[in-house]
Amino acid sequence: MSCPYQNLCGGCPLRHLSPAEYQNYKTAKIAKILELLHQDSSVMETPVFIADGQRRRVEMAFAYKKDSLILGFNADKSHDIINIDYCPAMEAQLNDVLPEIKNFLRQLCQIKNRKKVKNKIVTSNIGSGDIFLCGAANGVDILLTVDTELSLEQRMCICDFANGCDAVVRVALRRNSNTAPETIIEKNKPYINIADHRVYLPGGAFLQASVAGEQALINAVMKYLGTTEGKIADLFCGIGTFSYPMSDNIKNKIIAVDCAPELLDSFQKTVNALTIPNIQILKRNLFKYPLDTAELKGFKAIVFDPPRAGASAQIKQITALNQADKPQKIVAVSCNPNTFVNDAGQLLSGGYTLRRITPVDQFVYTNHLELVALFEIKGE
Repeated sequence: MSCPYQNLCGGCPLRHLSPAEYQNYKTAKIAKILELLHQDSSVMETPVFIADGQRRRVEMAFAYKKDSLILGFNADKSHDIINIDYCPAMEAQLNDVLPEIKNFLRQLCQIKNRKKVKNKIVTSNIGSGDIFLCGAANGVDILLTVDTELSLEQRMCICDFANGCDAVVRVALRRNSNTAPETIIEKNKPYINIADHRVYLPGGAFLQASVAGEQALINAVMKYLGTTEGKIADLFCGIGTFSYPMSDNIKNKIIAVDCAPELLDSFQKTVNALTIPNIQILKRNLFKYPLDTAELKGFKAIVFDPPRAGASAQIKQITALNQADKPQKIVAVSCNPNTFVNDAGQLLSGGYTLRRITPVDQFVYTNHLELVALFEIKGE
């Protein structure tokens, strides 16, 4: 799909390619990974290409100057904001609500904040910020980032906007990316559906970029686990994307591990509400404190989906296990081909064989690429 901003916006640098050229480019990236790992291309399964216009989460920047509001994405290799009216990469419900969001932000930025500073009254207004949009199953969830304390009038403006916009289910606020979101108004608790489970979302939660992309990753993970059952680790578990489908087999005991407190609290509340008996959630920074060899004994399989930094510290502990104690299967989900090469190299040197790999392209017309890979103990 063409985009009027594609020569300006840095979000989709490959949108100029034809579908065939684009898919060949992405397939070649996986082939290069296999070459670096000295693997034959026969291990690669048919790539999954997600259609355009399905992005359900985006972060946009806004700026207000001289009674003018711009909202959009950064220009290529620049902090300049490209003002947009719609984005062909986004799903319909996000595009549909953009005009109302622009109008709301303009009204919010017009409000003057008055403070007393050294016996003087100083007025200021919001000049810029970021807005995170998430398309939940029941509406749009909004997280606003502005580096200032909001007045009562500004908070009332947020509530008036949410109450007047049927598409919006929640608006939360934070000062910066390191502070926990504060819910300003929640008309309904935002949720998504994972494996027929209604999963509630904390503010600003990470989730897969599209529903179709999420399902493609789940399908590959479950396919690679196959008939394996028993004690299974879901490391860097996030909101439980893989824990929920794995828990549908009551013979499985899922140990889900991550470090974000708000995310894990929401995960636990959902598990409790759904009365899922075979998911145990642990809080652990796996970069600093990976599960050690004693904790890893007894797992039939390990699924991990780390951030872009990869899972090197955790894999070091897995490969340090005695051969008899190593999990039969490792299913690796990666959003960074470069760190995947390192992680895969450790596993290959540590007694595992790369059996299958499925590329999943859900960041359409970008250089990003995700994959799911199956490693098995040599000789299995």
